[in-house]
Amino acid sequence: MIKKQINLINYLKMIKILEVNSMNREKDLKKYNIRTDLLVESIKDNNNIKPVINIEDKIKITTVKVDEKTEKLINKKQGNYITIEFEDVTDFTNKEKVKEIFSKELKKMLANLKITKNSYCLIIGLGNDKSTPDSLGPLSINNIIVTSHLFELQNVEGFMKVSAINPGVMGQTGIETSDIILSLVEKLKPDFLIAIDSLASSSIERVNKTIQMTDTGIHPGSGVGNSRKEISYEKLNIPVVAIGVPTVVDANVIVSDTINYMYKHYAFNKEFLKNPISKLVPNGVNYLKKDVNIKESDKKDLFGIIGTLSDNEFKELIYEVLTPIGYNMMVTPKEIDFVIEKLSDVIGNGINKALHDEVN
Repeated sequence: MIKKQINLINYLKMIKILEVNSMNREKDLKKYNIRTDLLVESIKDNNNIKPVINIEDKIKITTVKVDEKTEKLINKKQGNYITIEFEDVTDFTNKEKVKEIFSKELKKMLANLKITKNSYCLIIGLGNDKSTPDSLGPLSINNIIVTSHLFELQNVEGFMKVSAINPGVMGQTGIETSDIILSLVEKLKPDFLIAIDSLASSSIERVNKTIQMTDTGIHPGSGVGNSRKEISYEKLNIPVVAIGVPTVVDANVIVSDTINYMYKHYAFNKEFLKNPISKLVPNGVNYLKKDVNIKESDKKDLFGIIGTLSDNEFKELIYEVLTPIGYNMMVTPKEIDFVIEKLSDVIGNGINKALHDEVN
Protein backbone atom coordinates (compact mmCIF):
# COMPACT_ATOMS: atom_id res chain seq x y z
CA MET A 1 0.00 0.00 0.00
CA ILE A 2 2.87 2.40 0.88
CA LYS A 3 4.58 1.58 -2.46
CA LYS A 4 1.40 2.42 -4.38
CA GLN A 5 1.14 5.75 -2.54
CA ILE A 6 4.77 6.62 -3.43
CA ASN A 7 4.14 5.79 -7.10
CA LEU A 8 1.00 7.95 -7.09
CA ILE A 9 2.92 10.85 -5.52
CA ASN A 10 5.66 10.56 -8.18
CA TYR A 11 3.02 10.44 -10.90
CA LEU A 12 1.33 13.58 -9.57
CA LYS A 13 4.72 15.31 -9.31
CA MET A 14 5.38 14.55 -13.00
CA ILE A 15 1.98 15.98 -13.96
CA LYS A 16 2.79 19.14 -12.01
CA ILE A 17 6.20 19.49 -13.70
CA LEU A 18 4.66 19.03 -17.14
CA GLU A 19 1.96 21.62 -16.35
CA VAL A 20 4.59 24.15 -15.23
CA ASN A 21 6.70 23.46 -18.33
CA SER A 22 3.63 23.87 -20.49
CA MET A 23 2.85 27.28 -18.94
CA ASN A 24 6.46 28.40 -19.51
CA ARG A 25 6.81 26.76 -22.89
CA GLU A 26 7.48 29.96 -24.85
CA LYS A 27 10.26 30.95 -22.47
CA ASP A 28 11.75 27.47 -22.24
CA LEU A 29 11.92 26.95 -26.00
CA LYS A 30 14.94 29.24 -26.25
CA LYS A 31 17.20 26.91 -24.29
CA TYR A 32 16.39 23.80 -26.35
CA ASN A 33 18.45 22.88 -29.36
CA ILE A 34 16.54 20.45 -31.57
CA ARG A 35 19.29 20.14 -34.15
CA THR A 36 18.57 20.17 -37.85
CA ASP A 37 20.26 21.74 -40.86
CA LEU A 38 17.40 20.80 -43.20
CA LEU A 39 14.89 23.37 -44.40
CA VAL A 40 12.22 20.72 -45.08
CA GLU A 41 12.25 19.87 -41.37
CA SER A 42 12.01 23.52 -40.38
CA ILE A 43 8.90 24.07 -42.54
CA LYS A 44 7.17 20.85 -41.49
CA ASP A 45 3.49 21.47 -40.70
CA ASN A 46 3.90 25.19 -41.43
CA ASN A 47 0.88 26.14 -43.54
CA ASN A 48 2.36 29.55 -44.41
CA ILE A 49 4.99 27.94 -46.66
CA LYS A 50 4.03 26.19 -49.89
CA PRO A 51 6.93 24.08 -51.26
CA VAL A 52 6.99 22.87 -54.86
CA ILE A 53 7.22 19.06 -54.84
CA ASN A 54 8.08 16.77 -57.78
CA ILE A 55 8.59 12.99 -57.88
CA GLU A 56 11.03 11.45 -60.38
CA ASP A 57 11.81 7.70 -60.34
CA LYS A 58 10.51 7.53 -56.75
CA ILE A 59 12.90 10.33 -55.77
CA LYS A 60 11.25 13.35 -54.10
CA ILE A 61 12.44 16.85 -55.02
CA THR A 62 11.26 19.74 -52.84
CA THR A 63 11.95 23.34 -53.89
CA VAL A 64 11.40 26.27 -51.52
CA LYS A 65 12.12 29.97 -51.96
CA VAL A 66 12.56 31.69 -48.60
CA ASP A 67 11.63 35.38 -48.68
CA GLU A 68 11.81 38.06 -45.98
CA LYS A 69 8.52 37.00 -44.40
CA THR A 70 9.37 33.28 -44.43
CA GLU A 71 12.83 33.97 -43.00
CA LYS A 72 11.27 35.31 -39.81
CA LEU A 73 8.89 32.34 -39.52
CA ILE A 74 11.51 29.56 -39.74
CA ASN A 75 14.80 31.30 -38.92
CA LYS A 76 16.41 30.33 -42.23
CA LYS A 77 18.22 32.74 -44.56
CA GLN A 78 16.53 34.15 -47.63
CA GLY A 79 17.30 32.21 -50.78
CA ASN A 80 16.55 29.04 -52.73
CA TYR A 81 16.57 25.56 -51.21
CA ILE A 82 16.37 22.25 -53.08
CA THR A 83 15.98 19.00 -51.16
CA ILE A 84 16.33 15.57 -52.78
CA GLU A 85 14.98 12.59 -50.82
CA PHE A 86 15.69 8.97 -51.78
CA GLU A 87 15.63 5.47 -50.31
CA ASP A 88 19.03 3.96 -51.01
CA VAL A 89 22.35 4.80 -52.66
CA THR A 90 24.07 1.49 -51.94
CA ASP A 91 22.28 -0.02 -54.94
CA PHE A 92 24.12 0.99 -58.14
CA THR A 93 20.99 1.72 -60.19
CA ASN A 94 19.44 3.88 -57.47
CA LYS A 95 22.75 5.67 -56.91
CA GLU A 96 23.00 6.62 -60.57
CA LYS A 97 19.40 7.89 -60.57
CA VAL A 98 20.09 10.08 -57.53
CA LYS A 99 23.32 11.35 -59.12
CA GLU A 100 21.51 12.28 -62.33
CA ILE A 101 18.74 14.17 -60.53
CA PHE A 102 21.20 15.88 -58.18
CA SER A 103 23.29 17.03 -61.14
CA LYS A 104 20.23 18.32 -62.99
CA GLU A 105 18.97 20.28 -59.96
CA LEU A 106 22.43 21.74 -59.33
CA LYS A 107 22.54 22.94 -62.95
CA LYS A 108 19.21 24.73 -62.39
CA MET A 109 20.52 26.47 -59.28
CA LEU A 110 23.72 27.57 -61.04
CA ALA A 111 21.72 28.87 -64.00
CA ASN A 112 19.54 30.85 -61.57
CA LEU A 113 22.74 32.41 -60.19
CA LYS A 114 23.80 33.38 -63.74
CA ILE A 115 26.79 31.00 -63.66
CA THR A 116 28.13 30.24 -67.16
CA LYS A 117 30.57 27.68 -68.56
CA ASN A 118 33.21 30.42 -68.62
CA SER A 119 32.99 30.90 -64.85
CA TYR A 120 35.71 29.85 -62.41
CA CYS A 121 34.55 27.54 -59.59
CA LEU A 122 36.24 26.91 -56.23
CA ILE A 123 34.97 23.78 -54.46
CA ILE A 124 35.47 23.37 -50.71
CA GLY A 125 35.18 20.00 -48.94
CA LEU A 126 34.26 20.93 -45.37
CA GLY A 127 34.70 18.45 -42.55
CA ASN A 128 37.14 16.08 -40.92
CA ASP A 129 38.39 13.16 -43.00
CA LYS A 130 39.39 11.36 -39.77
CA SER A 131 35.75 11.23 -38.62
CA THR A 132 33.65 9.07 -40.95
CA PRO A 133 30.25 10.82 -40.60
CA ASP A 134 32.01 14.19 -41.06
CA SER A 135 34.09 13.08 -44.05
CA LEU A 136 31.53 13.69 -46.83
CA GLY A 137 33.22 16.94 -47.92
CA PRO A 138 36.82 15.66 -48.06
CA LEU A 139 35.81 12.38 -49.77
CA SER A 140 33.68 14.21 -52.34
CA ILE A 141 36.66 16.43 -53.17
CA ASN A 142 38.59 13.27 -54.11
CA ASN A 143 36.07 12.71 -56.93
CA ILE A 144 36.16 16.25 -58.32
CA ILE A 145 37.72 16.83 -61.73
CA VAL A 146 40.02 19.84 -61.22
CA THR A 147 41.06 21.79 -64.30
CA SER A 148 42.39 25.18 -63.20
CA HIS A 149 46.02 24.09 -63.66
CA LEU A 150 45.21 23.14 -67.27
CA PHE A 151 43.63 26.54 -67.90
CA GLU A 152 46.98 28.11 -67.03
CA LEU A 153 48.19 26.69 -70.36
CA GLN A 154 45.08 27.11 -72.51
CA ASN A 155 41.29 26.95 -72.44
CA VAL A 156 40.00 23.39 -72.21
CA GLU A 157 36.97 22.83 -74.44
CA GLY A 158 33.97 21.25 -72.69
CA PHE A 159 35.29 21.83 -69.17
CA MET A 160 34.81 24.61 -66.62
CA LYS A 161 37.77 26.03 -64.73
CA VAL A 162 37.66 24.31 -61.32
CA SER A 163 39.85 24.26 -58.21
CA ALA A 164 39.13 22.11 -55.14
CA ILE A 165 40.49 21.88 -51.62
CA ASN A 166 39.84 20.29 -48.23
CA PRO A 167 40.82 22.98 -45.68
CA GLY A 168 40.40 20.68 -42.66
CA VAL A 169 38.70 21.72 -39.42
CA MET A 170 39.74 24.25 -36.79
CA GLY A 171 40.76 21.45 -34.41
CA GLN A 172 43.35 20.32 -36.96
CA THR A 173 44.59 23.68 -38.26
CA GLY A 174 43.91 26.17 -35.46
CA ILE A 175 42.54 28.51 -38.13
CA GLU A 176 38.91 29.41 -38.79
CA THR A 177 37.86 27.58 -41.95
CA SER A 178 36.10 30.70 -43.22
CA ASP A 179 39.37 32.67 -42.90
CA ILE A 180 41.19 30.07 -45.01
CA ILE A 181 38.45 30.23 -47.64
CA LEU A 182 38.40 34.04 -47.63
CA SER A 183 42.17 34.06 -48.26
CA LEU A 184 41.77 31.61 -51.14
CA VAL A 185 38.97 33.67 -52.66
CA GLU A 186 41.00 36.87 -52.43
CA LYS A 187 44.01 35.16 -54.04
CA LEU A 188 42.34 33.00 -56.71
CA LYS A 189 39.35 35.26 -57.44
CA PRO A 190 36.83 32.53 -58.40
CA ASP A 191 33.41 33.54 -59.75
CA PHE A 192 31.51 31.28 -57.36
CA LEU A 193 32.05 28.72 -54.62
CA ILE A 194 30.56 25.30 -53.85
CA ALA A 195 30.81 24.08 -50.24
CA ILE A 196 30.15 20.42 -49.36
CA ASP A 197 29.47 19.41 -45.76
CA SER A 198 27.86 16.77 -43.54
CA LEU A 199 24.63 17.90 -41.87
CA ALA A 200 22.48 16.96 -38.89
CA SER A 201 18.83 15.91 -39.10
CA SER A 202 15.92 15.91 -36.66
CA SER A 203 14.58 12.64 -38.11
CA ILE A 204 16.30 9.26 -38.41
CA GLU A 205 14.37 8.64 -41.64
CA ARG A 206 16.45 11.29 -43.44
CA VAL A 207 19.93 10.19 -42.35
CA ASN A 208 22.01 9.33 -45.44
CA LYS A 209 18.83 9.63 -47.55
CA THR A 210 18.60 13.36 -48.23
CA ILE A 211 20.64 15.91 -50.18
CA GLN A 212 20.08 19.60 -49.56
CA MET A 213 21.51 22.37 -51.72
CA THR A 214 21.04 26.09 -51.19
CA ASP A 215 22.43 29.37 -52.50
CA THR A 216 22.41 30.92 -48.99
CA GLY A 217 25.79 29.59 -47.84
CA ILE A 218 26.54 27.57 -44.71
CA HIS A 219 27.59 27.65 -41.04
CA PRO A 220 30.10 24.75 -40.71
CA GLY A 221 29.46 22.60 -37.62
CA SER A 222 26.15 24.26 -36.72
CA GLY A 223 24.26 20.97 -36.79
CA VAL A 224 26.40 19.49 -34.01
CA GLY A 225 26.43 22.60 -31.83
CA ASN A 226 29.90 23.72 -32.95
CA SER A 227 29.02 26.59 -35.25
CA ARG A 228 31.93 28.34 -36.97
CA LYS A 229 31.97 31.55 -39.02
CA GLU A 230 29.51 31.76 -41.89
CA ILE A 231 30.56 31.00 -45.47
CA SER A 232 28.23 33.02 -47.69
CA TYR A 233 27.88 35.74 -50.32
CA GLU A 234 27.79 38.34 -47.55
CA LYS A 235 31.23 37.22 -46.32
CA LEU A 236 32.95 36.37 -49.64
CA ASN A 237 31.18 38.65 -52.12
CA ILE A 238 30.66 35.77 -54.57
CA PRO A 239 27.74 33.30 -54.87
CA VAL A 240 28.02 30.34 -52.49
CA VAL A 241 26.17 27.07 -53.13
CA ALA A 242 26.09 24.80 -50.07
CA ILE A 243 25.53 21.07 -50.56
CA GLY A 244 25.02 18.69 -47.67
CA VAL A 245 23.76 15.30 -46.54
CA PRO A 246 22.54 14.59 -42.98
CA THR A 247 24.77 11.86 -41.53
CA VAL A 248 24.00 12.21 -37.79
CA VAL A 249 21.10 12.73 -35.38
CA ASP A 250 20.82 13.54 -31.68
CA ALA A 251 20.08 10.70 -29.27
CA ASN A 252 16.90 12.54 -28.24
CA VAL A 253 15.73 12.37 -31.88
CA ILE A 254 16.19 8.59 -31.92
CA VAL A 255 14.25 8.20 -28.67
CA SER A 256 11.36 10.43 -29.78
CA ASP A 257 11.18 8.85 -33.26
CA THR A 258 11.14 5.38 -31.68
CA ILE A 259 8.23 6.40 -29.47
CA ASN A 260 6.36 7.64 -32.57
CA TYR A 261 7.05 4.32 -34.29
CA MET A 262 5.67 2.55 -31.23
CA TYR A 263 2.46 4.59 -31.52
CA LYS A 264 2.11 3.63 -35.17
CA HIS A 265 3.01 0.00 -34.51
CA TYR A 266 0.44 -0.21 -31.71
CA ALA A 267 -2.33 1.51 -33.71
CA PHE A 268 -1.66 -0.62 -36.80
CA ASN A 269 -1.52 -3.96 -35.00
CA LYS A 270 -4.64 -3.20 -32.96
CA GLU A 271 -6.59 -3.22 -36.23
CA PHE A 272 -4.44 -5.70 -38.16
CA LEU A 273 -4.70 -8.47 -35.57
CA LYS A 274 -8.46 -8.44 -36.00
CA ASN A 275 -7.93 -9.56 -39.59
CA PRO A 276 -7.60 -13.39 -39.98
CA ILE A 277 -4.83 -12.87 -42.57
CA SER A 278 -2.56 -11.61 -39.76
CA LYS A 279 -2.10 -15.23 -38.64
CA LEU A 280 -0.44 -15.98 -41.99
CA VAL A 281 2.18 -13.24 -41.58
CA PRO A 282 4.59 -14.50 -38.89
CA ASN A 283 7.01 -11.55 -39.03
CA GLY A 284 4.39 -8.84 -39.20
CA VAL A 285 3.89 -6.07 -41.78
CA ASN A 286 5.96 -2.95 -42.43
CA TYR A 287 3.55 -0.53 -40.75
CA LEU A 288 5.60 2.52 -41.85
CA LYS A 289 4.30 2.02 -45.39
CA LYS A 290 0.69 1.83 -44.22
CA ASP A 291 -1.79 4.62 -43.71
CA VAL A 292 -2.30 4.36 -39.96
CA ASN A 293 -4.66 6.53 -37.93
CA ILE A 294 -3.06 7.15 -34.53
CA LYS A 295 -5.64 8.26 -31.98
CA GLU A 296 -4.83 10.37 -28.94
CA SER A 297 -6.33 7.57 -26.84
CA ASP A 298 -3.73 5.15 -28.31
CA LYS A 299 -0.92 7.43 -27.14
CA LYS A 300 -2.41 7.76 -23.68
CA ASP A 301 -2.98 3.99 -23.43
CA LEU A 302 0.71 3.38 -24.10
CA PHE A 303 2.41 6.17 -22.12
CA GLY A 304 -0.16 7.88 -19.93
CA ILE A 305 0.63 11.57 -19.35
CA ILE A 306 3.70 11.35 -21.63
CA GLY A 307 1.40 10.31 -24.47
CA THR A 308 -0.40 13.65 -24.31
CA LEU A 309 2.73 15.61 -25.31
CA SER A 310 3.24 16.90 -28.85
CA ASP A 311 6.26 15.75 -30.88
CA ASN A 312 8.21 18.91 -30.10
CA GLU A 313 7.30 18.82 -26.42
CA PHE A 314 8.43 15.21 -26.19
CA LYS A 315 11.76 16.01 -27.89
CA GLU A 316 12.25 18.89 -25.50
CA LEU A 317 11.57 16.61 -22.53
CA ILE A 318 14.07 13.99 -23.74
CA TYR A 319 16.63 16.75 -24.40
CA GLU A 320 16.08 18.02 -20.87
CA VAL A 321 16.60 14.50 -19.48
CA LEU A 322 19.70 13.53 -21.50
CA THR A 323 21.67 16.77 -21.84
CA PRO A 324 22.60 17.45 -18.17
CA ILE A 325 24.11 13.95 -17.84
CA GLY A 326 25.99 14.13 -21.15
CA TYR A 327 24.01 11.38 -22.89
CA ASN A 328 22.48 13.42 -25.73
CA MET A 329 25.05 11.96 -28.11
CA MET A 330 25.35 12.46 -31.85
CA VAL A 331 24.63 9.10 -33.49
CA THR A 332 25.33 7.71 -36.96
CA PRO A 333 24.38 4.36 -38.60
CA LYS A 334 26.80 1.43 -38.22
CA GLU A 335 27.22 1.11 -42.01
CA ILE A 336 28.28 4.77 -42.36
CA ASP A 337 31.70 3.84 -43.87
CA PHE A 338 30.07 2.08 -46.82
CA VAL A 339 27.28 4.63 -47.33
CA ILE A 340 29.51 7.71 -47.10
CA GLU A 341 31.64 6.28 -49.93
CA LYS A 342 28.54 6.03 -52.14
CA LEU A 343 27.28 9.48 -51.15
CA SER A 344 30.65 11.09 -51.90
CA ASP A 345 30.49 9.51 -55.36
CA VAL A 346 27.00 10.97 -55.90
CA ILE A 347 28.07 14.45 -54.75
CA GLY A 348 31.53 14.59 -56.33
CA ASN A 349 30.66 13.12 -59.70
CA GLY A 350 27.26 14.83 -59.69
CA ILE A 351 29.08 18.16 -59.45
CA ASN A 352 31.37 17.07 -62.32
CA LYS A 353 28.33 16.37 -64.52
CA ALA A 354 26.86 19.76 -63.68
CA LEU A 355 30.04 21.74 -64.38
CA HIS A 356 31.70 19.89 -67.28
CA ASP A 357 29.99 19.17 -70.60
CA GLU A 358 32.46 16.43 -71.46
CA VAL A 359 31.43 14.37 -68.42
CA ASN A 360 27.79 14.06 -69.54
